[in-house]
Amino acid sequence: MKKNLFPRFLSVLLIVCVLGGILCPTAASALSPDSGLPVLQGEIRARLPELFESETEAGAKLTRLNIGGTAFGVRLFCEGVQIVGLSDDRCPAAQAGLKKKDRILSIDGAEVHTVSDVVSAIENSGGKALTLHCRRGEEELTATLTPVKDANGKYRAGIWVRDNAAGIGTVTFVDPQTGAFGGLGHGICDTDTGELLPLTRGAVMSTEINGVVRGTEGTPGELKGYLCSKKIGTLLLNCERGVFGIFSPIPEGLGEVVEVGGRGTVHAGEAYLRCTLDDGAAKEYRIELSDIHPENAATKCFAVHVTDPVLIEKTGGIVQGMSGSPIIQDGRLIGAVTHVLIGDPTRGYGIFLDNMLAAMPSELS
Repeated sequence: MKKNLFPRFLSVLLIVCVLGGILCPTAASALSPDSGLPVLQGEIRARLPELFESETEAGAKLTRLNIGGTAFGVRLFCEGVQIVGLSDDRCPAAQAGLKKKDRILSIDGAEVHTVSDVVSAIENSGGKALTLHCRRGEEELTATLTPVKDANGKYRAGIWVRDNAAGIGTVTFVDPQTGAFGGLGHGICDTDTGELLPLTRGAVMSTEINGVVRGTEGTPGELKGYLCSKKIGTLLLNCERGVFGIFSPIPEGLGEVVEVGGRGTVHAGEAYLRCTLDDGAAKEYRIELSDIHPENAATKCFAVHVTDPVLIEKTGGIVQGMSGSPIIQDGRLIGAVTHVLIGDPTRGYGIFLDNMLAAMPSELS
């Protein structure tokens, strides 16, 4: 960033969806005009005091937060085990009335938490009927499933299931006093169903970015990396406007503490986004903001156009894994990158930081 414009900024932080930014990434498709950037795909329960406040029309004091921009990884565990596919409409699961997107909560009264729990129960059934307690949307149901032998003599039900997700994204901000953070700017969604993953517990992991797939017209690029074994925090909330959690301890190398710019301060013109590429350092890159919608309470509040030649050369513009990259304008943290246009990777959308802060409840339990 130019010193004469933003003398107080350094670097900072990131994460993914992915399977939404990279853990639970929403699948990018050339059939859709734009795509949510990858996200991530919950281990202590914690109660948080009210951590954040954003600028209001009444002119409330602006919150000061560390700028993000560095990569982080997430391992996200959801309630039960989700059915992501059936072999055909005549398989035992289909005959039992089970459907794609159903969540298996227990089998014969025993809770299931992993794919191996389900596979073991089916394979060891001996062909006897199993009672499955499931959730379908907001409703709970009971199904009777009778596994059958396959050609190899193993009992099968004809379902594919998944128990958790993992990925990489970008941290938007960190509270310098508590270590609480927000990232992605949109939720972690299931790659098969496109629905928000119901978080039960999640671990925040240290991450290494080791490559970049450059985005081109019709094909979104992505940051390539891997999750390290070191846990650095806990994920507490996954919602439409981002993911939220607590770092423990607060990571080193965060950007400078700056004021939050409310939506009323956001204007068309020059701004900067901060992200981490395969060189391992969070850096700022020039962008232009336009098409601002102050009334928008969701994730596409303004248009983002990458104009920095260095970022365009390295990535083609916005790529998967950059969800949550903080946006700085006039020395304030005003939002985050959330989406990329499939037809033009130099263009995408951003969310007001107001919206992210408003989505974070005063306490989580």
